[in-house]
Amino acid sequence: MKFSVSSSDLLKHLQVASGAIGSNPVLPILEDFLFTIEGRNLTISATDLETSIVTTVDVNSDGNGRVAVPARILLDTLKELPGQPVTFNVNEDNYGIEITSAYGKYKLAGENGDEFPNIPQADEVDTVTLNSSLLGKAISKTLFATSNDDLRPAMTGVYLQVDFNKLTFVATDAHKLVKYTFSNVNSQVSTSFIIPKKALNLLKGSLPSDEDLKLSFNNANAFFTAGNIHLVCRLIDARYPDYNAVIPTDNPNTLSVPRSDFQNSLKRIAIYANKTTNQVILNITESSLTVSAQDLDFSNEATEQLPCAYNGDPLTIGFNAKFLIEMLNVLDTEEIKMELSTSTRAGILHPTEKEEGEDILMLVMPVMLSN
Repeated sequence: MKFSVSSSDLLKHLQVASGAIGSNPVLPILEDFLFTIEGRNLTISATDLETSIVTTVDVNSDGNGRVAVPARILLDTLKELPGQPVTFNVNEDNYGIEITSAYGKYKLAGENGDEFPNIPQADEVDTVTLNSSLLGKAISKTLFATSNDDLRPAMTGVYLQVDFNKLTFVATDAHKLVKYTFSNVNSQVSTSFIIPKKALNLLKGSLPSDEDLKLSFNNANAFFTAGNIHLVCRLIDARYPDYNAVIPTDNPNTLSVPRSDFQNSLKRIAIYANKTTNQVILNITESSLTVSAQDLDFSNEATEQLPCAYNGDPLTIGFNAKFLIEMLNVLDTEEIKMELSTSTRAGILHPTEKEEGEDILMLVMPVMLSN
């Protein structure tokens, strides 16, 4: 089996696929790419058995076949080559691979491609069609709020509710929660499932922008296809918590404040906060927001005052500055609105302006004030 391909084109596709290769594979062959030649198409597959990426690149070939190629040495070689045609010659008896470039020859030991694990196929699936940039936006707005706690596997992924032409993405780690909804999708389905964090991170980095994306799913897997990239992931088999139950509905106090001013103030004040709790105190009155923090262990203290619009009773409430800063980073309007009730109940953040067909709600639990 012999084929030629642009080294820069090949490297670009390999870098996308390499995201699916785990750091400690359970099988040695999972450290490889599977190369499958059919006609003028080279299909590159990589998997860690939970997440798989398949991508295709045009080549000139003189036959069909498949071989497993060691990923690390191939990537390192191509990174050091300037863009040029390279030729792969595969010995089909021992799977030895010889790569020829304008500079010389490189030999590496491949493996039998038939021993590479099968990538799950989209059998008995339902399908939703949406714009790839919409999905990228949903991932960016929710992924940061997922949990790293493996004892609560449901929270380590993003919960996706499909309700015909509306999608709702939810992420929470029990301290913060994000619910992002948009309605510009094409679907005949109503269901829900949990997508793992790794798959969404890989999608965010590899999605083509502004193309139609097909999301298919069954009870076990989700399949994402856009352009010539195909990602498959095993869904998290767990029950997602009832997130609606923790969203307070009666929030009589509303605060409006310029987003970047608030965020920059929090960044400065957080420097003086206790490093364990990251607690900042918001003292809110009719026209003034005071942001303060202190670390009694080191006698550090800071206070800043911001103009704001506030409707409600004067309120003092503590939050984790890191969580607030993360949320303000994702809300991209000039002004944000915060809905509050008491110092012991969650605060709700909204952008003051929304794009048509979308809605975002962020919830942050308070850090209890010490007496």
